[in-house]
Amino acid sequence: MFEDLSYYLLQEYWWFIISLLGALFVFMTFVQGGQTLLYALGENEDERDLIINALGRKWELTFSTLVMFGGALFAAFPLFYAVSFGGAYYVWMAILFCFIIQAVSYEYRKKPNNVFGSKVYEGLLFINGSLGIFLLGVALATLYTGGNFVVSNMNLSHWTMASYGLEALLNPFNVAFGLMLVFLARVQALLYFYNSLKNKAIEQRILDHLKPNAVVFLLLFLYVLGSILVQDAYGYDAQTKVVSLESMKFLENLLANPLLSLLLVVGVLLVLYALYLANFKFNKKAIWFSGLGTVLVVTVLLFILGINHTVFYPSLADMQSSLTIERSSSSHYTLIAMSYVSLMVPFVLAYIAWAWRVMNREPLSIDEVKNDAHHY
Repeated sequence: MFEDLSYYLLQEYWWFIISLLGALFVFMTFVQGGQTLLYALGENEDERDLIINALGRKWELTFSTLVMFGGALFAAFPLFYAVSFGGAYYVWMAILFCFIIQAVSYEYRKKPNNVFGSKVYEGLLFINGSLGIFLLGVALATLYTGGNFVVSNMNLSHWTMASYGLEALLNPFNVAFGLMLVFLARVQALLYFYNSLKNKAIEQRILDHLKPNAVVFLLLFLYVLGSILVQDAYGYDAQTKVVSLESMKFLENLLANPLLSLLLVVGVLLVLYALYLANFKFNKKAIWFSGLGTVLVVTVLLFILGINHTVFYPSLADMQSSLTIERSSSSHYTLIAMSYVSLMVPFVLAYIAWAWRVMNREPLSIDEVKNDAHHY
């Protein structure tokens, strides 16, 4: 089956898989968003325990999705992995640290004889949910704005700035992208809590915080989406592989693929509809519309980076060093072998859906948390 596909079609197939996994991870960051709302929604220890345990049911699914995304990216496009993770070193190490402290916090927050106290670990969870997601957003934004690297003909790369990726924080688009992901995670968390918790006091606080967080997210999203659509970006010649700057390349990619344009519009409308349902109809099922909309929008915005002979990771130091799906991918044989493995992805997603359903069969209450000997 996959043997009949051309090398380029396999590369596009794997860029789509990675785009989808990245979108699923962005949706699952509602766990991190919820961690930043712990003291905004929980006014006492019982309420904070309730919130933490609602998130604790999902944090491992979020982490698993991140591992799948990173693993697929490494296996399918190893040159990008080497250039970005090896070059933008400080940014990725900071992101890794933020996710390590999340795992430690859920494990030790309620351990007996905890010498640091629960508030220390709650502070670490806030760092993971705010700084961790912000830096991850900045790193993703560099796929649009580029990095300071040079790649030789032997695919050896080096970073040209001693700040090793931290210079990305000086780009307003990157900062806006990172903040957008933070507020998206907070909005998704509020919708998740509204659907998953049984506590009238917290439900009212959720509605009080939903509108301002949604407004900030929508303003940031409009800026980011508008910037992407009007941005001049790098493309390359299909024959010579020479990279050049093209006017509004990402908009061109959308217009050349009507299905992608439709999915983007549908995704945006679903998110808006979810916010309408929660804010004005007090419908607790809004998270499902918001989640699906988020996955559609992020998948499209990531996918247009690699198709139609587009550069998905521009080099600011040397235009011709820029990375494309053709230049950075694994061998034809490797992509074929991996494509058969990818047929397992629907089963993994089905497991996640089943686990979600089992854990959220009934809204979580304070009494249920107190009666659980293994609560977080």
